[in-house]
Amino acid sequence: MNARVLRPEGRSPYVLICDHASNSVPEELGNLGLPESELARHIGWDIGAAGVTEVLSEIFDAPAVLCQTSRLVIDCNRQMAARDLIPAISDGTVVPGNADLTEAAKLDRIERWFRPYHDAVENVLVRREAEGLATILVSIHSMTPSLGNSARPWQVALSSYQDRSLADPLLAALREPGDVVVGDNEPYDLDPAVDYSTPFHALRRGLPHLQVEFRQDEVATAAGQRAWARRLATALSSLPR
Repeated sequence: MNARVLRPEGRSPYVLICDHASNSVPEELGNLGLPESELARHIGWDIGAAGVTEVLSEIFDAPAVLCQTSRLVIDCNRQMAARDLIPAISDGTVVPGNADLTEAAKLDRIERWFRPYHDAVENVLVRREAEGLATILVSIHSMTPSLGNSARPWQVALSSYQDRSLADPLLAALREPGDVVVGDNEPYDLDPAVDYSTPFHALRRGLPHLQVEFRQDEVATAAGQRAWARRLATALSSLPR
C-alpha cells in the first residue's frame, strides 16, 4: 500500500493528508534514471511536509495519511488526465524513467501507487462518516523559497477555492502575532482543475478543509517542523467550532 497511516482511530476533527511526503522511488524503477541529488530536491517531494504532518498528528491525536512514493513516480495531487501526473520534465530536470511511457505503463502506475494512497484516505474518511465524526481535512505541503528569479516571502501560506469559512479565520490567527509573513493563495491557490486530493476527498463531500504550504527553508529540519506544527496547532485551536 502506497500510504503510511498514523492514528487511524484518532478522535480529532482534523484528518491530515500529505501528498508529497516521500521522495522514495520503487526499486524496479531505478531512481527513474536520476541521481539522488535530484530526488532530494523539491521535484522529488515536499521537503519538511511529512515531519510537520507527523507532529500535528501527535498534537491533535489526528488521523494522518502520508504518500510513500515520490511525486516523480506519480503526482498524487494531480488530476489523472493532467500532463504532469507523471512528469517527463520537472523544474527543468529531464526524468528519463518517465519518457515515452505507454498508456499501459501509465495505468499501471495509477493502479499501483496513485489509487492505493487515495484509497487509504477514503478508508479513514468513510470510517469516520460511519461513526458520525465531524471531519476537517487538512492538506500539508511545502514550497520552494524561490521560483526562478522570484523570491517567495511567505513563510506559510493558505490555498483556498470558494469556501473561505476556515481559511479566513486561520489567516487571521496566523497573522495575529505579527512576526511572520503569511500568504493568502500565494504562491498557489486551490484549483479543482489542477489539484486532486482536496477536491476529491473534501469538496466532493462538502467537508470543511484547509490546504497549508510551508516554505521549505522553514521546515527543513526537525526543529523547524516541530516549531511550525506547534504554531499551526495553536492557530487551529483558536478557530471557532
